[in-house]
Amino acid sequence: MSTPKLHVRKGDKVLVLSGKDKGKKGKILSANPAKGTVVVEGVNIVKKHTRPTQRVQAGIHEHPAPLKSAKVMIICPGCQKPTRVRKAVQKDGTRTRICQKCGESLDK
Repeated sequence: MSTPKLHVRKGDKVLVLSGKDKGKKGKILSANPAKGTVVVEGVNIVKKHTRPTQRVQAGIHEHPAPLKSAKVMIICPGCQKPTRVRKAVQKDGTRTRICQKCGESLDK
């Protein structure tokens, strides 16, 4: 079986659509297509209590937790608006993601 595809990639700027951080914008730090989740910078911050080890100091550390990719919408770098993604095949055979609103390519 092939892994499912996501409409967003690492490095994309996205808008959060629902949840406690609704309306926040951030950059995707990592994406997990197998689970359908993404980690967004500054969004869905959770606290983790850690014991002291040789590598980590004890205390309460905050870090972003993953959220479902369906809860985020990509922001087009051209028109700066949240948009859906349309996929198109270029003349040389490569596939690209295209902004549904302005028609500009989302892939650099």
